[in-house]
Amino acid sequence: DERGPVMATILLCSFVIRYPVGGVLSNNLQFLTGFKRLGHDVYLLEKAGYDDSCFDPERRISSDDCSCGIRLANRLLDDHGLGGHLCYVAADGSYHGMNRSETEAVIAAADVFIDRGLHRTWDEETADVPLRILVDPDPGFRQVKMAKAAAAGRAHGRYDAYYTYGQNIGTERSDAPDAGVDWRHLFHPIDTRLYAPTVPRRGAACTTVMNWRPLETVGFDGRVFGMKDVQFPHFEDLPTMVTVPMEVAVEGPSVPRDRLAANRWNVVSALDATSSYAAYHEYLRGSLAEFSVVKDVYSALNVGWFSDRSAAYLAHGRPVIVQDNGIRHHLPTGEGLFEVGSVDQAAEAVERVAREPERHARAARRLAEEYLDVRPVLGRFLDELGIPSPDPDGGSP
Repeated sequence: DERGPVMATILLCSFVIRYPVGGVLSNNLQFLTGFKRLGHDVYLLEKAGYDDSCFDPERRISSDDCSCGIRLANRLLDDHGLGGHLCYVAADGSYHGMNRSETEAVIAAADVFIDRGLHRTWDEETADVPLRILVDPDPGFRQVKMAKAAAAGRAHGRYDAYYTYGQNIGTERSDAPDAGVDWRHLFHPIDTRLYAPTVPRRGAACTTVMNWRPLETVGFDGRVFGMKDVQFPHFEDLPTMVTVPMEVAVEGPSVPRDRLAANRWNVVSALDATSSYAAYHEYLRGSLAEFSVVKDVYSALNVGWFSDRSAAYLAHGRPVIVQDNGIRHHLPTGEGLFEVGSVDQAAEAVERVAREPERHARAARRLAEEYLDVRPVLGRFLDELGIPSPDPDGGSP
């Protein structure tokens, strides 16, 4: 074909306007700029879905008012050459960004619809899109919920392919149910060209951003799984075992702030640290490294999960120390990235980074470029779907 590869129109259904904090804006931006960088036309679609669904991080309230989310998302999209590629349908049915006729025209021309999280809010409008893809960002929880729904006779919608961030889901390495689905695997992409790696400042802390208990427990096969609140206590003594300051930016009504402070954790507000896209990346860039526990279900079911936040730390040249949940089978560890199963192993990894911060910073950035950059991750994803990419950037990370 003398015309070469044909650019695809890609629809991304996600959760941005309703919770426009820095981390959410950032993790969705990676998909948007990534598909754009590969030469495709990409649009963000979202609906209210329920009452009081819009959180305003500036006023710290939830309501049906989507103006804050629209303003912050539009500003970010404009900054990255994606202005006008957003549609949000509010609780009252009003359209924001693209109007209804513009949205319908984009959907009619679409080649791929990607549902990031089983939102199901655009099922009717996108029923005729040739490829409908589910991307599961919460492995373990998602499969358990889908298995329970299937057992109760409830359908989870029609998708042509199912992807999960749990690299072990559907394999013998994980005890998670497959819910009758043939799961494919995807790392959360990071557009490394957006972030210039820097040398960590002297005295910088190991940090992370987390929600103490964002979801309720879930039971499966006689076991009950919780959130990070279940796993963090196993590592609470870490600040007393290392020479590096340890900090956690955390939210949640049951965060044991006094107990954490007694163990020498510096506890700050996650909403303050992630108040904007810029603030979020400044917080990550200001760290020596990330130390993070995983949700209880990730650890218990060994799902092989690696977060968009950790990918962003790596892109900034910040090493990542993450609790064991099977990621070592899919990413190289020992330099720039460490998977740890105990507080003693965590302390050893922190001290290794502190002794040679520049070496591990370079290794962290290398991991982001080679394994997590949008070009290999989203390029392979689209290849598997039979969609060629024009790849206008010449192939460099």
